[in-house]
Amino acid sequence: MRRLRFHPCGNFNETYREELTIFETDFGRLSLLVGLILLFVVVPFISNAYILYIVNTIGIFAIAAIGLNLLIGYTGQISLGHGAFFGVGAYSAAILSTKAGFPFLIAVPLAGLITALVGMIFGTPSIRLKHLYLCIATLASQFILEYIFVQWEGLTGGAAGISIPAANLFGIDLGSDRNFFFVIFFCFSLMTWMAVNLTRTRYGRAFIAIRDNDQAAEGMGIPIFIYKLLAFGISSFYAGFAGALFAYYMISITPEPFGIWLSIEYIAMIIIGGLGSIPGSVFGTVFIVVLSEVLSNVTQYLMNISPSIGGAITIAPLREFVYGLAIVLFIIFEPKGLAEVWRIGRSSFRLWPFSY
Repeated sequence: MRRLRFHPCGNFNETYREELTIFETDFGRLSLLVGLILLFVVVPFISNAYILYIVNTIGIFAIAAIGLNLLIGYTGQISLGHGAFFGVGAYSAAILSTKAGFPFLIAVPLAGLITALVGMIFGTPSIRLKHLYLCIATLASQFILEYIFVQWEGLTGGAAGISIPAANLFGIDLGSDRNFFFVIFFCFSLMTWMAVNLTRTRYGRAFIAIRDNDQAAEGMGIPIFIYKLLAFGISSFYAGFAGALFAYYMISITPEPFGIWLSIEYIAMIIIGGLGSIPGSVFGTVFIVVLSEVLSNVTQYLMNISPSIGGAITIAPLREFVYGLAIVLFIIFEPKGLAEVWRIGRSSFRLWPFSY
């Protein structure tokens, strides 16, 4: 009698260990290994200074975007102060480096911890507020921190900002884009790994439960205020860590980059990339940073062709229009963002040549 062979048509986990597996196949693990080799061995040596600047900016912003997605996408706590927390990390690293004499290796994580503390202080209203009201409260934190950056001249340098000495790590000068590239993407890989594993722990599951229904989560015994505060702390730590890297990379910082527009950019990153998705945070960061560079080059091109056109179409309104249009289009046509587009494309590749 002929034996029938059955092939699996889905994912059927039989143990918790299988459920917690990040990569379900050896192909996924191999793809990650190849991607890391290309990132660290190929990209920094074939890219010119301009491309390295863009890639480094993507790496720094992606760390902060992952932190914001942990807060909004996984915990459901809306924040419009992420750009200011990014600035707290930048100023903390600058002050620790110039006034306290801390080395790069200590100043960066310590700046992240300082920002986490600040984020938890401003996240305290989450015990009573949520949705639009919490959004307004975090918007207030954005304006308060901006005011401190400008007015507390004895600490932040005011509008003049702070100049930071070039970073040095184990005797290696990080003054060049290529050397800093390895530091940025080592930190990016580490922080991404931490975020992915955090979402698989009981803390990550508690975050998701609070996002889906905080009253039901509280009924199950989850102390929602503690977890909300923890989410603010973790998100702010990611923002502060990225801000510290940004400060060392830019050598000098002023209050201008850390305004409300930066917070809006971070919101756009996670909406376009995909809420509740770590890869989506990276996809959204790539999209927004590249789009910003394209818009900047288009504006410069228009100014070279005709100064009157270039003066009429300035970069700020053009960014606002295109960002707003991109967010609206993604919400209408692909609300789950680029992460869902990637998932569909990957599934289609696995099922090819079949259409189902």
